[in-house]
Amino acid sequence: MHDHQDPSPVNPLPLVVVILFLAIALPEAAFGLGARGLIGGTEAVGWRLASVQAYAFSGDIFDWMVTNGRWLPEHLLRFLTYSFVHTSFTSALFAGVLLLALGKLVGETMGQVAVLVLFFGGAVFGALVYALLLNDPTWLVGGFPAVYGLIGGYSFVMWQSLAARGEEQLRAFSLIAILMGLQLIWGIFFDVGNGWVADLAAFFFGFGASATLVPGGIARVLAALRRD
Repeated sequence: MHDHQDPSPVNPLPLVVVILFLAIALPEAAFGLGARGLIGGTEAVGWRLASVQAYAFSGDIFDWMVTNGRWLPEHLLRFLTYSFVHTSFTSALFAGVLLLALGKLVGETMGQVAVLVLFFGGAVFGALVYALLLNDPTWLVGGFPAVYGLIGGYSFVMWQSLAARGEEQLRAFSLIAILMGLQLIWGIFFDVGNGWVADLAAFFFGFGASATLVPGGIARVLAALRRD
């Protein structure tokens, strides 16, 4: 007799997505508890600000390294670490939710290595473009550029799927269009800064990199360009 087990109605998250989510959630939990005086004593109130100064990406620091030709490891790590520090609970919450949703899709369709490439590649490329195009002293902080790298991967998967069904491929870019539109509307009422530059750059990285991560992806892109 064989034991029959019903499949779970909810597919488990890829392990790499869980780890990345915890890397965002745990520091945010510590900041929140510390700000309320529940852990860390009086010094805990300043944990968030101290973490931003220690781990956020700085275009000014990058310019200094370029000018002086000194590539200090503790500052190069900022290309990666800024994705795990946020200026508010709300920002961390939205980044975490998007990471779970998009990381699950990308992980299941492209594999867990692709999640890491798109997440960290998007973060690095977004910060690099932010530093090269802008002269903005504001810290670049938060997981949105990394998440936008995953959005690029999601859009590529959708682009391929729509092409296979003979449907309008522009629909693959509906998510990025909605998010950019929301940022534009939000920017009318509030000063949102120039972080959108890193977000958009990360999206393009994610979309382009996905062509090399999906088997036959480059061939499909070239075929689409020839048809155009």
